[in-house]
Amino acid sequence: MLGAHVRQSFISSDRTYGARRVWHEVLALDLRVWPAPHRASHARTGLACPAQTARTAAGQGHAQRHRRQNVLDRQFQAEAPNQRWLADFTYIWTAEGWLYVAVVLELYARRIVGWSMQERMTSQLVADALMMAIWRRGRPWELLHHADQGSQYASEHCQGLLKEHGITCSMSRAGEVWDNSAMESFSVH
Repeated sequence: MLGAHVRQSFISSDRTYGARRVWHEVLALDLRVWPAPHRASHARTGLACPAQTARTAAGQGHAQRHRRQNVLDRQFQAEAPNQRWLADFTYIWTAEGWLYVAVVLELYARRIVGWSMQERMTSQLVADALMMAIWRRGRPWELLHHADQGSQYASEHCQGLLKEHGITCSMSRAGEVWDNSAMESFSVH
């Protein structure tokens, strides 16, 4: 019975709900289930969110191959425009589904200088935001571009653009959210 409810909740969510969200839905049906047996039931049925599986597998491989130093080293001040850019992306639920938004923040003025939106989370998403920033700001001299170690920023596509334009790449250390906190705090507002 539990397996049937788990499967129905998962399928109703367009196969996006993980064990925690499915568990909350099962609890809403007044079924008394503890998280551990529920997770086991979720795993036994072979239900897994594709985005989680892809993110884990792809992210680790790219980050290992293209790991860069944290040149920014939490120095979130710039003495002049176009010395330091921070980059990140997020996703927003819309009436038509998920929308991914990538932005480039110029640290001196604390303004967005490049952005891109797509239905999919790809390296092209972050590359388009970077290219808009370059187009809007010209070809900056001695520019530092800082992002997390996500597979999109570590991709050959994005790394190639940075190299082609003479931009120094800096990446947060793995698991260190504070290394890009100026960008994270901007995204929250």
